[in-house]
Amino acid sequence: MVEPILEQGVGWGIILGFGGFFAIVMSLLTLAQKRYLREFQTSEMFMTAHRSVRTGLVASAIVSAWTWAATLLQSSTVAYQYGVSGPFWYASGATIQVLLFAILAIELKRKAPHAHTLFEIINARYGKPAHIVFLFFGLATNMVVTAMLLLGGSAVVNALTGVNTIASCFLLPLGVLIYTLFGGIKATFLTDYVHTTVIFIVLLSFLFTVYCTSPEIGSPDRMYDLLTAASQKKPVIDNAEGSYLTMSSLQGLVFGIINIVGNFGTVFVDNAYWQRAIAAKPSSTVHAYLIGGLAWFAIPFTLATTMGLSGVAVLDYVDPKDVSAGLVLPLAATHLLGKAGGFAALVLVFMAVTSASSAELIAVSSIYTYDIYRTYIHPDAMGSQVINHSHLSVIGFGIIMGALATILNYIGISLGYMYLLMGIISSPAVFPVAFTITWKKQSALAAIVSSIVGLICGLIAWLVTAQKLYGEITLATTGDNYPMLAGNLVSILVPLIITVVWSFAFPDDFDFDITRTKLQILTDDEVDENYRNVDDSETDPNKLKKAFKFALWSSIILTLILAIIWPLPMYFSRYVFSKPFFTFWVAISMIWAICGAVAVAIFPVVEARDSVFKVIKGVFSDICGKRKEIEKEEVDVKHDSTNNVTNNEKV
Repeated sequence: MVEPILEQGVGWGIILGFGGFFAIVMSLLTLAQKRYLREFQTSEMFMTAHRSVRTGLVASAIVSAWTWAATLLQSSTVAYQYGVSGPFWYASGATIQVLLFAILAIELKRKAPHAHTLFEIINARYGKPAHIVFLFFGLATNMVVTAMLLLGGSAVVNALTGVNTIASCFLLPLGVLIYTLFGGIKATFLTDYVHTTVIFIVLLSFLFTVYCTSPEIGSPDRMYDLLTAASQKKPVIDNAEGSYLTMSSLQGLVFGIINIVGNFGTVFVDNAYWQRAIAAKPSSTVHAYLIGGLAWFAIPFTLATTMGLSGVAVLDYVDPKDVSAGLVLPLAATHLLGKAGGFAALVLVFMAVTSASSAELIAVSSIYTYDIYRTYIHPDAMGSQVINHSHLSVIGFGIIMGALATILNYIGISLGYMYLLMGIISSPAVFPVAFTITWKKQSALAAIVSSIVGLICGLIAWLVTAQKLYGEITLATTGDNYPMLAGNLVSILVPLIITVVWSFAFPDDFDFDITRTKLQILTDDEVDENYRNVDDSETDPNKLKKAFKFALWSSIILTLILAIIWPLPMYFSRYVFSKPFFTFWVAISMIWAICGAVAVAIFPVVEARDSVFKVIKGVFSDICGKRKEIEKEEVDVKHDSTNNVTNNEKV
């Protein structure tokens, strides 16, 4: 196992210091928004941000929610194992789901504009039995995702600093729990923005260090030479010419298929992504998911093409257990940059773990509040009651997160194992969930039966394949690529076949006006009038229909490019990169990373500049003792504008 390169105090400082810092800052920002922007913490604000968040911030939040510990660690692992194909298949295999989700996001705005969760829509359409079944899939998905976050994060903290793994599992989510508790989804959006910005800064610093200034590598040409030497010393099984420098990698392709299938479940069935669609302004929804998906592509593609390949180039040997635990990235970083590299890797993983954890916390909180408490315990609960139970559920799930990761650690299940397994558990619900909001013919029985049968068949296929190929069922055999591939494919395809055949044989004819009218926004006495007056242009049916068509065509075209048109010809050609082509490949990763940073770190600030200036002005006015004068001016302006509207109406 790895010897810690950093002092244990550094680990505690990151976990408790950074966690406490973000908890305090984000809590203060929540108070600032209330004071200067009149954003009161009502139940609707806590869970949906009054459906008013703009494109840039939603895109940044999507990137943050989708940047798990696995995004950083597992992508570098598959680069170390399969070469250049690993980063590409990780990135493309987990980008297309976000791009395609843009279709579901705009359909949500069209057909269930007042929903708080995905499962409210399922309950309104199909009733309680389907609601309970899909609650199981949704909560199971949240459990798997949080387990991966904490397994990866605690492994890196332990490897780099020696901090106890179990302590990390419980303490990593602590700061997240605090600011989520006080600020709700808007606080998670703001922290998502900060975390995403830091992730891109560290990513770019790694990129330019490795390919520009590193004494051991320092250029794409030198990296190419080192990878060529590594291919001769230790050829990659099933790669063209055994090379790390080819997209023609059978195991890379197998991983890509598993990645594509598994990540459909963890986007389409994870309430965190539906909540971001719910919180977005209707006019921002489609662009936010497309921008967010393309910006996210840069993180695993560029990071793994940089640090994962660096691991191949400069590390003589890495223990297979450390590879499975996702430690290639921190090991390569510490080898190239010493303690500074280890610290940067630690910060990178901390940001990914905590930002994605906040998304899962608020997602589970909304499920408990609206789909359990308001559905089965207290259907008439409003306002303060909803907020109180939201707070309780945030605390409860925060504790459960740590306990689950601890159990998996003791069992010996690693991040890599959970990453390959997640599709078998969550994918059976993918097509039934997607059809719920897009296809009026799917019946409740078709949705229920196809999901349950798909899960059973997927588990059977997974275990039977392991038994047939290796003669035994163990963690090692069930964690291999081929059993996981069989389980993932069966889990997603069997429900598709069943629900389509059933729905054509016994079609439903659902009227989506039911979901438009049955689901209502909760009203709180303290809600500011600004949020009661909805801009009609935002909900114009014609504009929403145009947005749907744009989402449909753009997401499908981008998916075809990333999953078929770009990689498959390179796979079948058995082309091994030349030095100029590899340099071109690295240049693409650099450009994509810079564009991604602009999209999710700079654009949100430009877009929200009025609110930013208003908060800054309010803070300085408080410091200078002029707040009452400014409030009087705002009241006078509002009074004048009201009189003008009244006079115009009289005219």
